[in-house]
Amino acid sequence: MKSLMSWPNSKIGSSRHSLGKASPGIIDNECGIYDQEYFLKMLYCERKRAERSKETLLVLLLDIRKVFSSDKGGQMLKALAYGLTLSTREIDICGWFSRNAVLGVIFTEISHDNVAKTIDTIDCKLQNTFSSVLTKDVASRIEAKFHIFPETTAGNKQCEPPDLLFYPEINGDVTNKVPGLLKRIIDIVGSITALILFSPLFVVIPVLIKCTSRGPVLYKQERSGLYGKTFVFLKFRSMHVNNSDTIHREYIKKFITDQVKQETGHNETTARVFKIRDDPRITPLGKFLRKTSLDELPQFFNVLKGEMSLVGPRPPIPYELENYDTWHRYRLLGTKPGITGLWQVKGRSMTTFDGMVRLDIEYIRTWSLWLDFKLILQTPLAVLRGKGAY
Repeated sequence: MKSLMSWPNSKIGSSRHSLGKASPGIIDNECGIYDQEYFLKMLYCERKRAERSKETLLVLLLDIRKVFSSDKGGQMLKALAYGLTLSTREIDICGWFSRNAVLGVIFTEISHDNVAKTIDTIDCKLQNTFSSVLTKDVASRIEAKFHIFPETTAGNKQCEPPDLLFYPEINGDVTNKVPGLLKRIIDIVGSITALILFSPLFVVIPVLIKCTSRGPVLYKQERSGLYGKTFVFLKFRSMHVNNSDTIHREYIKKFITDQVKQETGHNETTARVFKIRDDPRITPLGKFLRKTSLDELPQFFNVLKGEMSLVGPRPPIPYELENYDTWHRYRLLGTKPGITGLWQVKGRSMTTFDGMVRLDIEYIRTWSLWLDFKLILQTPLAVLRGKGAY
């Protein structure tokens, strides 16, 4: 068996069942493991459990397409499934990750400090077991990969982008579907319309910026988009040039970890401001542009380029991700970042970070074209109110 660390339930026999007889349709009767639908549901549940408990989840995928395609594939598959039952614990979950193509095993309750050792132990045990139930030639054609959740680097920082294997409820970017195609069409038409309507401001604002402070008209910043892919984010410059981002880095770190209230002694409303109040880096004109959200107008070009959508979660700065909890990363999945969204309309800068993420997740899970239309219509009123804009 090839042990490749970089490759992109019911057990057999009633003695392996701790919950009694499985419901019909859950078990693949041919080989005695969970079917694809139920296995993916269990993967979703175990990921949610790992997010809450902050424990490590380990998943092994076995690509058996080269084996299953042979004439004796059925017999080999039964032997392989039997081998898995001999090599795993009762609390582990075996099933189809992809029917008749990829087998999966979910290993639960893995120690953070012994992940590498655990993988070596499992790999060695599988090779020994498979060698007893499969021929050497068959075993060599099985490709295996271990996936770790949450993913970490050598510095113990979470990797980006997230491993989508652990998010089976997400079927990829919504633009891969018919409604998503309509969303993209709306994005194109809407951004072109906005650029035409606001074209006078694209003349006036640059002149005002040039007259009031030195530096470029546009502010370009790297942001994280769908699945953590970075892009150049455009805004009208509202700050003095050559500023250090240290102030913002420290503030964001404290804000995400909920330290701002304790350290500043501000009341609850003040402590929940997502942006820095009275930021010394912002120009007088910049305060007005931010208060009215006019600094956001160049982002319609990001929408035209397909990097953003009119509606979606706000794209984070990459260094913000270093402070994300595991469940926070969900806001990078399922849809492109947007100019407006639930957070901008309902909470804007006057909510906790966790509250903002929950609004983003609510949008991703309940997304529809009608929801986009409602949020677009509600945005002008939110901008005019100016609540939470700094």
